[in-house]
Formats: sequence, C-alpha cells, structure tokens
Amino acid sequence: MRLAVILAALPFPAFAWEFSPDPICTLAHDTDTAAIVITYDATLPEYALSITLKDGTWPDAPVFGMEFIGPRPLAIGTDRHVTDGATLTVRDRGFGNVLDGLEFNAGALAASGPTTVPMILTDAAPAVRAFRDCPSDTPATS
Repeated sequence: MRLAVILAALPFPAFAWEFSPDPICTLAHDTDTAAIVITYDATLPEYALSITLKDGTWPDAPVFGMEFIGPRPLAIGTDRHVTDGATLTVRDRGFGNVLDGLEFNAGALAASGPTTVPMILTDAAPAVRAFRDCPSDTPATS
C-alpha cells in the first residue's frame, strides 16, 4: 500500500539512478522534488547521503529516517544529520543498511520532521551494485 502512495506522489517521468566513480564513488538520483546523492570517499573513509530539496528547506528536527518498502522492508534513523537550508546530510563510516534498502526494495521514504521525500527504487539495483564495487583506491580530488 505504501508503494502505491509513493508511486502516486511522484510525477512521471522518473529519473534513473546513476553511478560515477569519478572524482569519488557517487550514486545519484534526481526526482521532481529532490536530488539525492550518496558518496564514498575512501581517503576519509566516509559515506555521505545528501538530499537537496528543490523547493523548500529541511526543518530543524531531532531525527532523520528512511523507510524502505518492498521485499526487504527496513526502517532506519539517526540523530546525527545536519541541515543547511535545502540540504540534509548524513555522514557515517558504514552505509550497509542504506545500500541494502536501495538495492533490494521498490521504494523509500526519507523524512525529517514533517518533510518527506519519496523515492522510486525499481531501477536502483544496478547503480547500487556498481557503487558497492567502486574501487576503494579512487582518489578524491579537489
């Protein structure tokens, strides 16, 4: 049922999930409401998830969470997120649950306070697998 809500909330056409190894490992997805970018910088080593709203700003809320909907449902959350106007960012040394959620499910909801960003994941798996396989020695450039 939630997937139907996500699908109904997203105007089409949906944009594909894309992977790039340069300048650092990057997984990106653009929707009509937000730009989602996940990076891995092996020199730190650190993952970062940034969600930039196209219209509006993220509220100052105590928790950010993602709910993955599909064959491997999962809900995750953190209080270690930062907001800078339209962009919400989470950084961590491990992102296995996030990557599993993106690769193995059909949809996701990212939320903080009253702001929710729906994501369609039906074409995410190949890009997520390429991101997981990204060389750990890819140099970060300035």
